[in-house]
Formats: sequence, C-alpha cells, structure tokens
Amino acid sequence: MWPLREKSLMRFGSDPLLISQLRRYSALGFGEAILVGNPGNAAVLESLAAKIENMQIRVVVQNEPKGMGDALLQAAPLLADRLETPIYITQVHDVVDDRLHLDMLSLFRANPQESFIAGYEMADYFPGGYLVIDADGRINGIVEKPGADNRPSNFVTIVAHIHNHSGRLMEAIRAEYARDVPGDDHYERAIDSLLKNQIFRVVPYSGHWSALKFPWHVLDVMEYFLSQIEGQIVAEDAFVAKTATLSGNVFVGAGAKIFPGAAVVGPAYIGAGTIVGNNALVRHSMVMDGCNVGFTTEVARSYVAEGCQMHACRVLDSVFAPNVNFSAGCTTANLRIDKGDVHSIVKGNKINTGRDKLGAIVGQDAFLSVDVMTMPGVKVGEKAQVGPGTHVLRDVQDNQRIYVKQVLGIVDGD
Repeated sequence: MWPLREKSLMRFGSDPLLISQLRRYSALGFGEAILVGNPGNAAVLESLAAKIENMQIRVVVQNEPKGMGDALLQAAPLLADRLETPIYITQVHDVVDDRLHLDMLSLFRANPQESFIAGYEMADYFPGGYLVIDADGRINGIVEKPGADNRPSNFVTIVAHIHNHSGRLMEAIRAEYARDVPGDDHYERAIDSLLKNQIFRVVPYSGHWSALKFPWHVLDVMEYFLSQIEGQIVAEDAFVAKTATLSGNVFVGAGAKIFPGAAVVGPAYIGAGTIVGNNALVRHSMVMDGCNVGFTTEVARSYVAEGCQMHACRVLDSVFAPNVNFSAGCTTANLRIDKGDVHSIVKGNKINTGRDKLGAIVGQDAFLSVDVMTMPGVKVGEKAQVGPGTHVLRDVQDNQRIYVKQVLGIVDGD
C-alpha cells in the first residue's frame, strides 16, 4: 500500500474503515470479535475497538507477517476453552454488501454441521484462487491462478469463511506449519486438507467486492461508500453560498463551507470543516475533514484525506494521504497518450492497475510546489518535497527531495 499507511484506519466517512466494518458486524448480530493486529497498530486497534458497544472485541498481536495461518494461531488461545465453537473469518479491508454476510450466516444456521466459503462469481478471468465444486455446491478443492482456459468454475474465493469447528481449523493450521513448507499459504493449505474429510459448500456472491491490496484500490472502496449517500445531506452549521451548486447525492459535513460559484457534483463527500473555494469543482470524490479546495481547483474521481491543501490545481483520479500540500498550478496527469491501462511500480515490479485513468498516489505530509505535474500512476512518498515546475516521471521515495535545477543566464549589458 506504499506510500499509504494502515489501510484499516483509512476514513471513508466520519469513521475509520475498521470502525465502519465492526459496526456492520455488530448490526448483523455478532457479539464477539477478535482482531489480529501487529506491534505497530495494536494499541490503536484497542482504542478504536472500545468505541463499539454491544460487542466484545479483543486484540491479539501477530509479531511478524507470517501469513494468515499464523495470524489465526495468535487468536487460538482465546478459543482454547471453546474448541467446538464456529468461527467466521473475514478481512476488514474487504468491502462487500451485507447480503454476502447474511447469506453466509443463513446457510450456516440451516446446516451447522457444514462449513462455508464465499465464491465471487466472475465471468472474466481473475488471477486468484478458484473453487472446484460439484453439482451440489460442495467444494472439493481450490486451484490458485489456474489460467483463463483452466478455470474449474467461475467462483473465485474471497475471505468470508465460516468454519464450523475452530479447534479442527487450528489443528490443521498447526499441522501445516509443522511440515515446514516454504511460503505463507499455510491457511489455504489447511483448508485444502480439511476439504478431504469435511463438507465445505460454496456461498455464491455477485455483489460489490473491493479489496484494499494496492493503493489505487482506495478509489474502488471510495466508490462503494459514495454509493451509500442518498440525497443531499448538509450539516446544520455548514455554509453553502446561494450561488454555489450541489448536484446529485452529496454529503456536506459540520462546519464545511461551499463558497460562491463552487460546484459539488455527486456522488460526493465533503468532510467537516472543509472549504470548497470560489469557482472550485468537486465531483465524484471524497474530500475529508479540514481540507482547503482553493479557488478554481478541480477534484475529480479522487480520494483526498484530511488536512490537505489545494489551490488553483487539478486533482484527477488520485489518492492523497493526510496533510498533502498541492500548490497552485499543479496537475495529476491521469491518461496515457495511447489511452492504455496505467501501470505502477510495486516493490520493483511493474503492475497493471487495470485502470485506464489513474493520477498520483501521494503520501502523508508531502509538499508539491507550484506547477508540479505528476505522470499517470506515479507515487510520491511521505514528507517528500517536489520543487517548482518539476515533471514527476517516476516514484519519489519517502523524505526525498527532487527539483529541476535552474541556471540563471546573464546576458551582456543586463
């Protein structure tokens, strides 16, 4: 997710994603949850979890990123006295419709002796794990990335799994770690071993699914939360000038100000205390709390985190972390000359983002000076500084400073 930070703490509204998801699970009837964090976020997770009422939430720590199987083993001691308890495994950063969770729970309640795995129906090939199923919907195996011509079904597994016996699951995971096989897919291999002796059934799903794996996926999750806005919701103490325009489904938070000539075109979210200046345009975007969308600025199809400053600039199909300064005249180019898919470099590998329009991903506290232009798919690290007039052609690392060297020419007689 570089240059972005903890994805479960990103806000897509007034609350971090973690809180939004926990509240959803509570509303669905869950009374207990175990969060698996890491040493860097465990304290934050505990403080946030305390805000959820009517749900017992405990946090365990996975000290090293050893895969999902190891993460689940950290929760095992909390289940030691309830080995026959069913367990629902999901990921906070997988955003789906409530329908999936309801279907999972309904089928399990009707058949508590069986286990269930969600299968996302996809007509086109997706490089993930495909379910091997029989005519009755029983899962007989999972094939990872089989290729478009070798798919055993149209169902791609997503992390919404109900195991009817947590003790057997943990035992199977421990057995996989005991084999000392390289890789971090111990959980997946444990499921494969359980399939041989237990009944697992597919729960078909074709609704919304956004998973935060790469930083540009923030825009997909944003789309989901924007789709939840219905009508025009304007806080009582927000200011909307008579000559400003709100169009479509729009949320305007407490203390926000929409100045004369500005337009907010839905679906759009304007956070608390944010200013949308004269003749500025925000469309199909989320601009979080305490931002300044200055005079004549355009923000289109973008996610802008809290505290960002923008003036007379163009933010297109981009993701800004908190406290980015995007100065006058700056533009995030979002379209390749050949109009093909935009690529981005992740850990040294060139990744196809699958998006034909993608601007910049900018990390927290970065400062981009006047007239900076970023090329499609470029990432700018935390606290990076980009000098005036610079065209950013490749990623800028955290704390890096780049600029165009200017030479002062002196003409005889001047």
